[in-house]
Amino acid sequence: MTDDGLMGEVLELLGQSVRRERVRLGWSQERLAGEAGLHRTYVSAVERGRRNVSIVAVVRLSRALGVPVAALTGDLD
Repeated sequence: MTDDGLMGEVLELLGQSVRRERVRLGWSQERLAGEAGLHRTYVSAVERGRRNVSIVAVVRLSRALGVPVAALTGDLD
């Protein structure tokens, strides 16, 4: 797999994890963005796997969602 293919796969899996946890809480993207201190369009791009997310953003999202970082990244193993 190429580096671009791996990056796309990783970002897609992370986005799916973020969306799963957000939906579990019954939150809108706007609510998650506010809780995490991020912009709603950023959260939307993350969930669609279109954003190369910094580790700081992953931590913000995990804290806002009330789950460990591993809950968002565990599918990446």
